[in-house]
Amino acid sequence: MHFMKRRFVQVDVFGETPYRGNPLAVVIDAEGLTTTDMQKFAKWTNLSETTFLLPPTHTCADYKVRIFTPTNELPFAGHPTLGSSHAWLANGGMPKSEDFVVQECGVGLVTVRRDGNLLSFAAPPLLRSGAVDEALIYEASMSLGITRDSIIDAAWIDNGPGWLGILLASAEEVLAIQPTAMKLTLGVVGAHSPQSKFAYEVRAFYSSNGITFEDPVTGSLNASLAQWLIGLGRFSAPYLASQGTAIGYAGVVHVEADASHDIWIGGDVVTCIAGDIEL
Repeated sequence: MHFMKRRFVQVDVFGETPYRGNPLAVVIDAEGLTTTDMQKFAKWTNLSETTFLLPPTHTCADYKVRIFTPTNELPFAGHPTLGSSHAWLANGGMPKSEDFVVQECGVGLVTVRRDGNLLSFAAPPLLRSGAVDEALIYEASMSLGITRDSIIDAAWIDNGPGWLGILLASAEEVLAIQPTAMKLTLGVVGAHSPQSKFAYEVRAFYSSNGITFEDPVTGSLNASLAQWLIGLGRFSAPYLASQGTAIGYAGVVHVEADASHDIWIGGDVVTCIAGDIEL
């Protein structure tokens, strides 16, 4: 492999202060890299996701991104979308629109709205939705170390990573979860008390190739949870969701619904590391 110098940043997404959100590695100049090159580098960074910015192939897009976990490529993910948009803009990207950036990725085109430091993406359509087999709900309860009776509702809410949504009665129940080894990719949510500035507590357990890990703050999951539960009338927007509390992070996710009933997922993004890599 012929190495060349490429611009590289590491950003923090969904943290109200730096280093409390979800880190993302971004290779700015990814042209010429193969899928194998990208996957190897994503494994090496050992972050939940690493993204690679490329020229768009769609005429409406501002840039194209490929998103990799340490083990596989994703068609879409939330914090990589906001982090990639921030990195692209901060490194000289000139969007076609003054107020929006249009990202091309595996699920198609995703619109990112700019409002000062806050970036928000329009939640893409679900790839899979609807009822979950009872046996799978029971398996989810066992993986989370909770009783089946404590699950108020469950549904497929997959917008790329494979999420199965689980609704519990309270944020306290969500925070008390002590997961065991699992084969499922689960998103769990429960309501905070009215006294909290946060409406809901979210936890994300991602399973891939035998590895299970808890994501600090997850845009894709917050998007599909909102689509599911606002759609059912259980949640109402706008609201703030908290995520990462159980594992020492302090993620803050802004959830809005516009007049067209589109869901927007927003958060702060800040560059923490900037330089060059040989790749």
